[in-house]
Amino acid sequence: MSKMLAQRTLKSLTKAVGVGLHSGQRVELTLRPAAPDTGIVFRRVDLPQPVDIAISAQSVTDTRLASTISSGSAKVHTVEHLMSACAGLGIDNLYVDITAEEVPILDGSASSFVFLLQSAGIELQAAPKRFIRVIKPVEVREGEGASTKWARLSPYEGYKLSFEIDFDHPAVDSTGQRVEFDMGSGAYSRDIARARTFGFTKDVEMMRANGLALGGGLDNAIVMDDYKVLNSDGLRYNDEFVKHKILDAMGDLYLLGKPLLAAYSAFRSGHAMNNKLLRELLAHKDAYEVVTFEDEKKAPRGFATLARAW
Repeated sequence: MSKMLAQRTLKSLTKAVGVGLHSGQRVELTLRPAAPDTGIVFRRVDLPQPVDIAISAQSVTDTRLASTISSGSAKVHTVEHLMSACAGLGIDNLYVDITAEEVPILDGSASSFVFLLQSAGIELQAAPKRFIRVIKPVEVREGEGASTKWARLSPYEGYKLSFEIDFDHPAVDSTGQRVEFDMGSGAYSRDIARARTFGFTKDVEMMRANGLALGGGLDNAIVMDDYKVLNSDGLRYNDEFVKHKILDAMGDLYLLGKPLLAAYSAFRSGHAMNNKLLRELLAHKDAYEVVTFEDEKKAPRGFATLARAW
């Protein structure tokens, strides 16, 4: 008998405590199992009346420094690294109880979230996993000439992402500028999840003056001055900057609420453009379909296997 490709949640709950990158506030995160077809739901448990914010392309209300989701006046900032870990491990249903309005930054990558999710254990559920399969290309672009940027989804039987950056900074230019990652490799935890967020001291100073990046530092970000990386232990990958952009894109795109079967490619994209791309896709009903796999052997490589601990 063939086995369907099933939805996934956690076996048990797991907790983490950290600080918000921008707020500097202490925040507790509790990840809890959820029933089939719940999706991923953030819950602000610190409010007098807890508020649920279910992820969707429409729930994203601010993309200036990170991806922020909201419901009414309740918000959660900086969801992309946790969402990336959920995408990388194929988690469909999850409650994220949070005690402040920003997800803790932890080490600035997705690897702490991968570790948390794997330590809780991943459970298969009695419901088919639903994918959004792209059947016609969609693209968004902005700017002209040197300031051009774009992002695109094309049909592909699987999920792969390619990204190119262009920062014109000596420390970044000396590293790999373009990377392609295919989920079929099964190597998300090893090859993508450990890439940290990055910033420049001049921006950090300006942000702090505006009450932002208060929780940021060398233990949770790659920090550069005008010439070099300031972290004493250097980079985790020789192309860590562009890999972090892939990590972010995986998190931003997973805010769609279902995993994609598509090839994503982007040049100088960011949170705003990634969300615009999702909205563009949803605006073209003929550009996608929702599919399930009654026989997991017919699913693209890498989706049926549970991610191994590294």
